[in-house]
Amino acid sequence: MPLTPPVPTVHGKYAAFKDFCRKAWALTRPYFASDDKWKARGLLVAIVLLNLGAVYMLVLINEWNRVFYDALQDKNQPVFWEQLGRFTYLAFAFIIIAVYRFYLTQLLEIRWRAWMTAHYLQRWLADHAFYRMELARYANHGTNGTAAPDNPDQRIQEDLNLFTTYTISLSMGLLNAVVTLLSFVGILWSLSGPFGFTLGGTSFNIPGFMVWMAVLYCAAGSIITHYIGRPQIRLNFLQQRYEADFRHHLVRVREYSESIALDKGETVERVHLESRFSTVLGNYLTLIRKQKNLIWFTNFFGQAAVVFPFVVAAPRFFSGAIQLGQLMQISSAFGRVQDSLSWFVDNYSSLAAWRATTDRLTSFEESFTTLAQTRQAQTAMNSVATSESATSLDTQDLTLALPTGAVLLEGVSLHAEAGENVLIKGPSGSGKSTLFRALAGIWPFSRGRTVLPANTMFIPQRPYFPNGSLRDALAYPQPAASYSDAQLRQALEDALLPKLTQRLDDEDAWSQKLSGGEQQRLAIARVLLKKPAWLFADEATSALDEDAEKTLYERLLVQTRQAGGAIVSIAHRPTVAAFHGKRWELEKLPEGAAALYRLTETRA
Repeated sequence: MPLTPPVPTVHGKYAAFKDFCRKAWALTRPYFASDDKWKARGLLVAIVLLNLGAVYMLVLINEWNRVFYDALQDKNQPVFWEQLGRFTYLAFAFIIIAVYRFYLTQLLEIRWRAWMTAHYLQRWLADHAFYRMELARYANHGTNGTAAPDNPDQRIQEDLNLFTTYTISLSMGLLNAVVTLLSFVGILWSLSGPFGFTLGGTSFNIPGFMVWMAVLYCAAGSIITHYIGRPQIRLNFLQQRYEADFRHHLVRVREYSESIALDKGETVERVHLESRFSTVLGNYLTLIRKQKNLIWFTNFFGQAAVVFPFVVAAPRFFSGAIQLGQLMQISSAFGRVQDSLSWFVDNYSSLAAWRATTDRLTSFEESFTTLAQTRQAQTAMNSVATSESATSLDTQDLTLALPTGAVLLEGVSLHAEAGENVLIKGPSGSGKSTLFRALAGIWPFSRGRTVLPANTMFIPQRPYFPNGSLRDALAYPQPAASYSDAQLRQALEDALLPKLTQRLDDEDAWSQKLSGGEQQRLAIARVLLKKPAWLFADEATSALDEDAEKTLYERLLVQTRQAGGAIVSIAHRPTVAAFHGKRWELEKLPEGAAALYRLTETRA
């Protein structure tokens, strides 16, 4: 028998709302307690004062309504022209307040966004968090078994912008609504007068009748709005996610344009992109249908509010109890009270978008906390230390696992002295590159102890080159200014890239511009430029011909030998094996063993 999902109780909804407010405050507070806090708080106070000033001007304009329309009714021309003059400076003052309120609000938003962007970039790029998040995402679970955050780039670029914008606009709007309500409710109470009626022979008088009508009108509207509009929270959350997934795949097509073109994969990529966009479109159509339903109600609610005070106050006006000016003042005051009480109704779509954005940032924040806790636990079991005094590579009880939990290697102890060039061999997928990642200290699914000599450098299978000038790509991650043009050109010459020596200042997307072999030679040029003692090369010459491979390996061997180090390589070609005197070979273990592979050491 299918189970019916539990209906949230009032207590459960309150607890969820309280938890959400706590998380939203946790996202908001750091900026206003940061090094930039006094400027942030000063801007916030100025914006609050300007909002209060705007409300005060509305009170003055409300009073002006009464005098001006009374003058019209009495055909009092001197007072009419006097009030027109008074309106001029009231309106001018209101315009000044509105302009500076907008300017300072935008200034606070951009300063807050800049601080949060720098804050999250620092956390995302620190301690390999960006890499560990990707590992968790591709493994389809987080480091604690929960879903890994999707599209961190979108959360930093777009969600932070939306969060700061919505937080300031909604909070200032709420403040404005509360102050306006407090300012006008007394005016409306005194102007509306009592409402008398007889029921069962007993007479009743309700003082401040218009105030109670505004409260009932807006309370009913808020409740109906919530039930009509609440599906938008989840739909906004999903829309941001689907948009980011679609954008991410577009970027991948651009990055792998050559491979896709060679494979004639345009049709497949178009199908994938159209499928992702269909998801974007489908969710968006559902969202706008829900928004349409809400707009039907909010527009009806707003239009009815225009005539509602006239309908209620008309009997007193036609009886002569109040004049036209008082009627217009009642209408204006009721409009202000109703607008204040209708803040929830008017801002529901924005609240839904803010809630979705806050939830995404909250989950992003929680992922950093989870990573930090997991990292701390893993550090107790696994450490990679770089020692200035170490002259050899050593590991003790090194165990490697996949993100799925499957153990690749267990309890491996390795040792390589300076001058002992090591070749790592094994079938594809046996964990050779994973062993390199563990030695570099970036693989989170490992335990054991590793000591690396100082002045160590790794060449991955796919070297990274930032878009920009060639000199920056060559010197990465160090600033190009650390090297002279002569040093940069010599490294390119030694790496068999003489055609690039005159292009140091050319800017391009080098990962797409250069062929696979040229990219590998540019990565080797980095090594020849920086002169590390120990080099770990993962298929670093697989795209080169044998003559170029032999020449470059000879140069790398000479450099590491002069620096007092060695080369540890992953390669399959016999021509590369000839440069190594020691071999670590991965062999598959039988089914049911504690690990998938074992490592044996042999001499060439």
